[in-house]
Amino acid sequence: MAIILITGAKGQLGNELKVVSQKYYGYDFIFTDVDTLDITNPVKTAEYIKKTRPDWIINCAAYNQVDKAESDYQTALLINGIAVKNISDSIKDSTCRFIHISTDYVFDGKSNVPYSDNSPAFPLSAYGRSKFEGEKAALTHHGSMILRTSWLYSSFGKNFVKTIIRLGNEKDSIQVVSDQTGTPTYARDLAEAIMQIISGVIRNQIAFNAGIYNYSNEGLCSWYDFAVAIIEEAGLECEVIPILSEDYPTDAKRPAYSVMNKSKIKENYNIIIPHWRSSLKRCIKIIDNPLLI
Repeated sequence: MAIILITGAKGQLGNELKVVSQKYYGYDFIFTDVDTLDITNPVKTAEYIKKTRPDWIINCAAYNQVDKAESDYQTALLINGIAVKNISDSIKDSTCRFIHISTDYVFDGKSNVPYSDNSPAFPLSAYGRSKFEGEKAALTHHGSMILRTSWLYSSFGKNFVKTIIRLGNEKDSIQVVSDQTGTPTYARDLAEAIMQIISGVIRNQIAFNAGIYNYSNEGLCSWYDFAVAIIEEAGLECEVIPILSEDYPTDAKRPAYSVMNKSKIKENYNIIIPHWRSSLKRCIKIIDNPLLI
């Protein structure tokens, strides 16, 4: 029986993995969060991993307060970088496979074509730098897979979709930036992809190839387009007004363009990726009726 250890299990992706895991029999899932496994502590991390002896580790734990990271970089680095090193060091020389979740914020946003898996990282923000340090730490282990994703949302936790729905119920109009382009990613789809990869490798249907992979839903849009779609799918009357990033200053600089090329993960692991609009529709149905989870 394969043992799959998930960190950050109380977050969006961790919760979606809990849901998806119910369809996968014959695996032993261990869901942890900071209260049961503090990955910022190297000794406790090594002890826990030695005790549980996982075949796979999925690291969903992250410091994702993008703007706060500008003034709190050491905490962001501790969780997004040093903690990843603690995991990698704990599985050094083992056969354990490590899937680490990263972000489109490692890109500088200056491209005009989708970023490939081997596009160089030039993060603009403290958050992006801390996540890039995590990537480098994960790749010190020979069996590591980095999954870069973007604009993650879910029916769990706090995210852009739920914020727009709340504001759409409270206000007649809202302003959303229209000059940042990327791709929304439904955490359920990412969780499904992760488990499809793990299951395929365990059942010897596909080969495990370590390295960096991009995963987001298909298609692209601006945050403004995304907000308009959310309002429409939620059946709200709120007007969405496009504005420029300069009109909505933030502490952290965001990449203006972070669309990613997903051909590598689709070809290597036979992953079929839904379009962001259809996934948004599915998520909002669950937000409206949690019994559909």
